[in-house]
Amino acid sequence: MAFWDFSEEAGSPRVSKSFSNEEVYQLLEGTLPIERIGEGPVNNSSAYIRDSTWFFIPRAKLGKLNIFGPNAQVTVVAWVKKDTEKYWQAIGGVWDETREKRQYYLFLNAASKTHHDEMKRYPTNNLIHGHISATGGKTPGQIAWISYVSSADPVDVNQWAMIAITYDGKEIKAFKDGRLSANEKTNPFPYEEGIFDGGEDGADFTVGANSVIGKMTNQFIGQISGLAVFDVALTEKSLKRLHKKGIKL
Repeated sequence: MAFWDFSEEAGSPRVSKSFSNEEVYQLLEGTLPIERIGEGPVNNSSAYIRDSTWFFIPRAKLGKLNIFGPNAQVTVVAWVKKDTEKYWQAIGGVWDETREKRQYYLFLNAASKTHHDEMKRYPTNNLIHGHISATGGKTPGQIAWISYVSSADPVDVNQWAMIAITYDGKEIKAFKDGRLSANEKTNPFPYEEGIFDGGEDGADFTVGANSVIGKMTNQFIGQISGLAVFDVALTEKSLKRLHKKGIKL
């Protein structure tokens, strides 16, 4: 539905491409210019996101990226190389914790993972996480949102990886390099409630950070070479093909 290859220079909007979607989305720089690097698995290019920098699309410009509803599906895929093992690194999606306008988001490096059979969290790091919310707020009865998938496989520092999450209306899944990174207690993660409708004043689409307690945080630090969003849940077969062949637009 939308794909960015981050081939534009610092100071310029990063413009989406698509085979089938007539809408065009411009990722704007949140604060400082974000450097383009001539390296990456997608078109030999990437954006270098450093501390206190991120991209965003204003809510009013989301169009079909505003994915919501009881039967909604979504896939978020990113080609990234992280610089650090710091906890909580936001990659991309629609997720405003400050105003309880959570919809969907791809994260790295959560400090904990949730076992779906008991809904308890356990310490972890360096994993892939997919967040889907039907309420916009915290997981009912919890102090935070804990209903998220966590991969079995880690994502290493200073190594390129294709990371992805899918949601088919029943389960959230996490993938690394096209393969389901399965764990019987964390991936797939059952979630049948659908995706929250944030309304006209809902969350922006952000890349590299998201809003928490009134500020942009959960900072990703590293390079992102490609980002793709689909309004369907891609199969493992499709993600394997994507990892092998990439996207050419």
